[in-house]
Amino acid sequence: MHSRLIVVPVGVFAAALNTFASGQPPPRQRLNPVIELLEQKKPVFGVYAPSALPPGARGRGAAGQVPGGAGAPNEAAAPIPRPPMDLARDALAYKEADFLFNGSMEGGVDRGLTAYTDFMKATADAGALARSPFPRLHHPMIVKTPKIATDPGKAIDNISRELNVGAAGIMFVEAESAEEVRHGLAAMRFASNGGTRPDAAGSAPSYWGMTEHQYKQKADLWPLNPDGELINWTIVESREGLAHVREIAAVKGIGVLWPGAGTLRGVFSTTNAAGERVLDTAGWERAIQQVLAACREFHVPCGFPANANDIELRMKQGFSVFVMNWGEAGFKAVSIGRAAAAR
Repeated sequence: MHSRLIVVPVGVFAAALNTFASGQPPPRQRLNPVIELLEQKKPVFGVYAPSALPPGARGRGAAGQVPGGAGAPNEAAAPIPRPPMDLARDALAYKEADFLFNGSMEGGVDRGLTAYTDFMKATADAGALARSPFPRLHHPMIVKTPKIATDPGKAIDNISRELNVGAAGIMFVEAESAEEVRHGLAAMRFASNGGTRPDAAGSAPSYWGMTEHQYKQKADLWPLNPDGELINWTIVESREGLAHVREIAAVKGIGVLWPGAGTLRGVFSTTNAAGERVLDTAGWERAIQQVLAACREFHVPCGFPANANDIELRMKQGFSVFVMNWGEAGFKAVSIGRAAAAR
């Protein structure tokens, strides 16, 4: 009789031994690394997904456009959109991002769904999913959905369509009441989990590397379901939202609460006699800190749209989830943040 020697990697054996000795259950095998990092109380850094248009291609004569032909020396052709596969490869090649972010559907799912779907399919083909030793998304996608209170019935359909493409998280924009947030959270959960999400799952199970049955078990809302792999982000970006920020932060199921710093800049700006926009810097900062205080009070991670100039400050203040623009400026901010977090 021949015996077979089984070699176990030292690190795996040591980890198993430590788990056994501590009496703690083994860590969950997370599909969504954003949730894993939040569970470990580590800062999270992500970037907007790259755009289909070349940098600067926003109008006639802009950088990145293709020069016009003979006889039209001062004209430029329309910018040539980059194909989804090129964008997907670029996105996945940027290893320092913990997630990708897409804000294109804030103003309407219909107008952004096709490009979003094409990009997600391309990332799947480019290797967005690690299948061994367990399914894991390299760059989970978080997407904005239109304001929920505008049409609560349509919000259920919007969120379902976005999730059915494979999103790992949904951001609720301009949240102004706890009721609005609860309605959106329910739309992220299947009826079997007490939600209102329609039963169809679209291509999401394939994107996640699961059967439909497995997907419906895993596609639930963390932290309401500790085993869930979907995360909600909620953003407060109006005076009405600020007035109700504590009751919003108290809603169970919000994964990350954000001050909408860019939008709030407009809220706290006025026009002077010369027609110039003037920012109430102190009021703007108080609004940001008001959201952060609510996050602390209700033990919800707080997010911020940082840049290289302020990410270290915001980390010291207590913000722990950051989204940066795609490109060198955003990459620099991520690098600074990761260094400050010793990640």
